[in-house]
Amino acid sequence: MRSINSYIERNFNEKRKLHTFAVCDLAIELAEHYGAEKERVKTAALFHDMFRGVPEQSINCYVTHLGLDSKYLNNPNLAHGKIAAIIMERDYGITDRDVINAVSYHTTGREAMSVIEKIIYIADATEPNRIYPRVEKIRKLSFDNLDKAILESLKHTIKYIEERGLYLDNDTVLAKDYYMKKEKMNE
Repeated sequence: MRSINSYIERNFNEKRKLHTFAVCDLAIELAEHYGAEKERVKTAALFHDMFRGVPEQSINCYVTHLGLDSKYLNNPNLAHGKIAAIIMERDYGITDRDVINAVSYHTTGREAMSVIEKIIYIADATEPNRIYPRVEKIRKLSFDNLDKAILESLKHTIKYIEERGLYLDNDTVLAKDYYMKKEKMNE
């Protein structure tokens, strides 16, 4: 864990450090609440934005070099988690699939996320420095019903992306559909 902390200190600006450590703190709190392993959650939280803020040209080089889908070219918002997931496995020797997936899908979400994946997804979306419409509702929901919080966050994300005419990753749509179906089954 020391090496990721060193990486963060050397490579993250103050805003990114503040965000990363806020995500980590919230993720640990959620892990305690939901009975997830805190060390695994902490690892995912510290790695989740490892490549956020990296210049787009460098991101594009990683996308090409690592053989990622071309949909990630010129899209650092979607690519950074995928790159971080590969690098944490390749260069840091992390093989825990839940931790790797939590980093990989922390921006888009996906169908049938594990508890660790859910915690990182929602902690990233609702850490205390995030300010957007309905974030307070989603924050509260995250401690009441993690799946409902994720569904609300996914709906917000989809609306935000569609209103701006940005690329909407299919994983986000499939995740929303999955959690909507799950909610209907639990009614």
